[in-house]
Amino acid sequence: MERTFFRKSKESLPVLAICYDFDKTLSPDDMQAQGYIQDVGYDVEHFWEEANELAFENGMDQNLAYMYKMVEEAEGNIIVKREALEAYGAKVALFPGVDTWFDRIRQYGEEKKVIVEHYIISSGLKEMIEGTEIARKGVFEKIYASSFYFNQKGVAKWPAQAVNYTNKTQFLFRIEKGVLDVNDPGVNEYFPPDKIRVPFRNIVYIGDSDTDIPCMKLVNTYGGHSIGVYNPAHMNKEKVYRMLREKRIKYFAPADYTPGSPIETLIFSIIDKTAAYEALEGWHVSNQKEANDNNKNEDCRSIN
Repeated sequence: MERTFFRKSKESLPVLAICYDFDKTLSPDDMQAQGYIQDVGYDVEHFWEEANELAFENGMDQNLAYMYKMVEEAEGNIIVKREALEAYGAKVALFPGVDTWFDRIRQYGEEKKVIVEHYIISSGLKEMIEGTEIARKGVFEKIYASSFYFNQKGVAKWPAQAVNYTNKTQFLFRIEKGVLDVNDPGVNEYFPPDKIRVPFRNIVYIGDSDTDIPCMKLVNTYGGHSIGVYNPAHMNKEKVYRMLREKRIKYFAPADYTPGSPIETLIFSIIDKTAAYEALEGWHVSNQKEANDNNKNEDCRSIN
């Protein structure tokens, strides 16, 4: 049976897509370490050590390994249901200002006639992210993250998606073309430049670590904006210094999303640049069309 997928088409106004990692980008710690791992009777560090060892010994994707470990260790402690994971997500701490950030940025975009959309691209758990207070407000256009398949009883039985640092990049192309459904093969189709919904120059990627580098590098290569963030409570900038020196990111800022913070000022500047560039691009396209039409008319006159 052939399926029909909903796709977003090019807008009359420019679209700026801001894509976020989640753990240690919007939240100070791994989401699983904020209640779940402790409730299955594990020390957090020990849990990750065993999950990584499982992956190493079996040639296994690390995200699949931690998802397997979550289900295995939950036996006899908790039932891994969607509702339970969402409840753990509701307890996940967020960096300062995150709760109002998305609406503030979208509003500033509206003032500048730029449509701002927010996306999550994370190796964390989709079900937990969906349980957070920000996701429940509907601030995200799409959440791309690892997720479980749940049986008819609502119990997690198998990974439905495993999002790792390399396959994160596919979602940038989906956002670029407006082909957002993970099963829509249209992401591989050719789109002429005038049909591209979000050119890479209008994509922002915000992350904190090496697992974000493929997305950061891809965005940089095609003229977008990559931002490294660090925990403002620790002020350890070694990672962002290194990523900047290695040209993985263009900018860095503390993960403080409060009004007037450096990252808000930076994003406002990117919105300003997007508005100005797209206006100039509109002039260029209009002039080019006029010149091409005139050339066609000249050719017709010379033939006659």
